[in-house]
Amino acid sequence: MGSPVYCANVSANMQALLERAAAVAAVRRGGAMQAVDTMNHFFLNHEMIVVGSTYWNMGYGQMPGDVCNDEEGLANMRNLGQNMSYLLNALKSCE
Repeated sequence: MGSPVYCANVSANMQALLERAAAVAAVRRGGAMQAVDTMNHFFLNHEMIVVGSTYWNMGYGQMPGDVCNDEEGLANMRNLGQNMSYLLNALKSCE
């Protein structure tokens, strides 16, 4: 992800994306924890709810598309989606 800096912050489009996202990283080898940690810190510093899963939200692969072969990563993403759905439904019922 990348953004130009306006008024000492990310662009409005990047802000909108971050406000609707979960921290997920697709990596070849290293850096996944740092990337997920940075995104989660952004979410928490902006008082956002961070949805978790069974493990860190990352998938591994060397070449484009290889992450689709990471069965553990894919299972974690499915669980993340279920947890996000649960949270959204719970918030909706509070309206």
